[in-house]
Amino acid sequence: MHDGTSLTVGRVRRVLDERIRPAIHSASVPLEVEANELPGEPISPTAGLALDFAPACVPSAWGPAWSTTWFRLSGRVPAEWAGRRVEALIDLGFSDHMPGFQCEALAYRPDGTPIKSINPRNQWIAIADAATGDEAVVIYLEAAANPLILDFPSFAPTQEGDTRTSSRDPLYRLRRLDLALFEAEVYELSLDLEVLFELQAELPETSPRRMRILQAMDDALDVLDLQHIAATASDARAVLAPALAAPAEASAHRVSAVGHAHIDSAWLWPLRETIRKVARTTSSMTTLIDEQPDFVYGMSSAQQYAWLKEHRPEVWERVKAAVADGRFLPLGGMWVESDTVMPSGESLVRQFSYGQRFFEREFGIRSKGVWLPDSFGYSPALPQLMRRAGFEWFFTQKISWNQQNVFPHHSFLWEGIDGSRVFTHFPSMDTYNSQLSGEELAKASRQFKENRVSSRSIAPVGYGDGGGGTTREMTGKAKRLQNLEGSARVSWEHPDDFFEAARAEIPNPAVWVGELYLELHRGTLTSQHATKALHRWSEHALVEAELWAATDAVRTGAAYPKAEFDRLWETVLLHEFHDILPGTSIAWVHREAVEVLSGVLSEAQDLAAAARRSLAGEGEHELRFVPTSVGGGRALGAAFAPAPAPASVLLSGENGGWRLENELVSVLVSAEGLIVSAVDKASGREAVAEGRAANLFQLHQDFPNMWDAWDIDKYYRNSVEDLTGVTAMSASVVDGTASVVVTRAFSESTVEQTIVLAPGSRTVALRCDIDWHETEKLLKLAFPLDIQAAHTEAETQFGYQSRVTHTNTSWEAAKFETSMHRFVLVREQDFGVALVNDSIYGYDTSREVSDAAVATTVRLSLLRAPRFPDPDTDHGHHTIEVGFVIGADAATATAEGITLNSPATLVRGAREVDALVAVEGEGIVVSGVKLADDGSGDVIVRVYEALGRRAAGSVVADFDHREIREVSLIEDALDDARVGGELRLRPFEVRTLRIVR
Repeated sequence: MHDGTSLTVGRVRRVLDERIRPAIHSASVPLEVEANELPGEPISPTAGLALDFAPACVPSAWGPAWSTTWFRLSGRVPAEWAGRRVEALIDLGFSDHMPGFQCEALAYRPDGTPIKSINPRNQWIAIADAATGDEAVVIYLEAAANPLILDFPSFAPTQEGDTRTSSRDPLYRLRRLDLALFEAEVYELSLDLEVLFELQAELPETSPRRMRILQAMDDALDVLDLQHIAATASDARAVLAPALAAPAEASAHRVSAVGHAHIDSAWLWPLRETIRKVARTTSSMTTLIDEQPDFVYGMSSAQQYAWLKEHRPEVWERVKAAVADGRFLPLGGMWVESDTVMPSGESLVRQFSYGQRFFEREFGIRSKGVWLPDSFGYSPALPQLMRRAGFEWFFTQKISWNQQNVFPHHSFLWEGIDGSRVFTHFPSMDTYNSQLSGEELAKASRQFKENRVSSRSIAPVGYGDGGGGTTREMTGKAKRLQNLEGSARVSWEHPDDFFEAARAEIPNPAVWVGELYLELHRGTLTSQHATKALHRWSEHALVEAELWAATDAVRTGAAYPKAEFDRLWETVLLHEFHDILPGTSIAWVHREAVEVLSGVLSEAQDLAAAARRSLAGEGEHELRFVPTSVGGGRALGAAFAPAPAPASVLLSGENGGWRLENELVSVLVSAEGLIVSAVDKASGREAVAEGRAANLFQLHQDFPNMWDAWDIDKYYRNSVEDLTGVTAMSASVVDGTASVVVTRAFSESTVEQTIVLAPGSRTVALRCDIDWHETEKLLKLAFPLDIQAAHTEAETQFGYQSRVTHTNTSWEAAKFETSMHRFVLVREQDFGVALVNDSIYGYDTSREVSDAAVATTVRLSLLRAPRFPDPDTDHGHHTIEVGFVIGADAATATAEGITLNSPATLVRGAREVDALVAVEGEGIVVSGVKLADDGSGDVIVRVYEALGRRAAGSVVADFDHREIREVSLIEDALDDARVGGELRLRPFEVRTLRIVR
């Protein structure tokens, strides 16, 4: 038999595209159109429905960037359509790609009831399943003219990302606003053919199953009259029925589908638009739930539910009802789908506690797993935090985006820095926006790494990022794919049920130890420095404010401002979303983030100041409030400030530069403002590599192949400019502290750096004031060190992670830009150097060998200047403080990092303040002290082991209390709770204690 495959494939494709799909709606009549373009920001649906409307027409232009237009559509169903299904068809001028990234609308009935979303993949509204004929139709549309910022794969700079710079010309043109007859059999035929057509493309070329499908499709099209599609669709379907009835083989892969939209809480749209995206998508999904009995839809992010409750109560009630029915699934247990690399440990705890408490308060449920499909790498601290917060499983997809290495597992145990493990799954179809295509299902089965021992994977199904969610076409395909020969089996399923079944199939899963490093989007550790810095400062300010407010409440009976803390924490947590904190959103988002986080920082500082004043009382004694359990003084309390020590740093000119020297270290700053020597006096060790200079600013061209704000591509290292030119340099000693001020001008920017050495300190403070106006550049600060370090040790949440400094394997070579929190440490057995910082997250490491001497160079990433999606990223003034710690170990690095970020505060008052709790034990650090979330007044203390070794110690409460007992990270009682103040911690273990008053 001759091969007619290509003819059949071409025939089916053309008939589907040009005849069958256009015939799903047959007769149509235009709707009357009226419009009102709002002059400013969106208004409530109630106000929108009450607007005055003016006549409009199709076609006509509408919608300047970020504007809202309300449309009123009216008409009558023709009498001859009685008994037929009638739908409204709405085309606002959609592009044929990038759904969720352009204009969209929410449809309302005249009484204000939301109907569903209108977007490029969902252009219909049901009017009547069986029209009576001649009924009146009135529909209101709240239409958003969101500009198409990312016309993938283009990353062209645009000014459309902010209302302050966007064009006022209309972006869209109305194409179609009609009533139309829906031809159900034609629609079903389109899905029959689509499923079979996509399936055959994935089968072996000459397999019997593929050949039978091709023949069935040819036979079906033979009986389909292309001039009378609706009349002959049933006949064509009957021919296809046997091919669709053939059952799947017993070993077929099982795909657990869950409806999904992955609505980014901000990205190429502002927060205010996300609120509307959530309302639009959830309106459509609750409608689809009503129409499809097996369908389930999952949505993460308590914040998005909270927005519905506050801004769209009519949608919120529908969502609540669907949650109660078990069809709308709150997932993830977090406030937002957060970045997990940069937030502090306390922030991640609050992500879990605020998320889970919201779900429990509003729905009476808690999430069993953490759902983070799209964050940019995952901290090795997460497994412990997830388990201690009560989660059983973890889901993500993003690691499939790796540039270089293919991750070896899909279902496995992930082990963190403390040894905790959590069962983890990556979907083997490599997407969180599945359309249940034949290609995706074949990929899910073919790529699944655990095929020897497991039979199932997850498919999040729906259009995402910008919202939209699952369509009726996807649910229609799912029905056909439940049990179809040649395909994976598809069923709608709660992720909890999937994880239970998957775990049962794999009694001995493979184990992945350490961070889930994403070999992509490395620039997210640096882009939008102002957002990152204000976030870091706000985190620390809130933790300190909680400490002093809790102390004030216990010591003086003052009211604990829990409502204020909740509001401020929720704001910080929102800005940890994985396109805000990483710096990958439009200018509007980051402009607002800087404004909002500045307000959070100010309010948190005010709360702390008020509590300190209350504790100290009225008086003239100078008190030193120490908010940490490291760094000297009376930790977590306040003591009278000691008289200034008479010590002074020696400052002397040397070779055109300056030598700064105290009792611990001797530092030589060259005439170029570089640190060419840094000696630890006790050991005599030189920290700076011979013939090299530390504190060297370096400028690179930074133009990645794609994803400008996200990516740093490795070839950026191929060219570098050392910034050694000095505009001005001066030195002085003030109050015993020596300073050298160096000013540099380069390209379009300037740096004024103050190099400071204080008495009794082994840390050289490097305070950088940078006026940055570069384009597509990366600024690094380099420290070539005379240390043969096998590893770097970079702080992460509640500990640190070790990374090798060599590049023996492709996995190690891919980590050419890595993350840290407050410090990175490089050391030999008896000597080390730490770099601490107040607002930096990215660094790189390299090794150089000369004459058998090995030097380790650490470079901190300070600023970037990508042009997409914000063409002026980071332009302006920045302050960054770095500490060069000479002669450091893990304890020193931890203490210096904490002290830099949480310094003591001097307050005038009358009395010293005893700490609420005293924590003893080498390596045990207090992470936070606060009052319990349940309002009981109990004191919560969180501690962790910071040095990577076993620790023993104690917690003593200095106030009346009944007991000290361990609770979960989110303050739940534990069945096996250890009671008492004795502490025995494993390496990097986190412990949360409730002191019952």
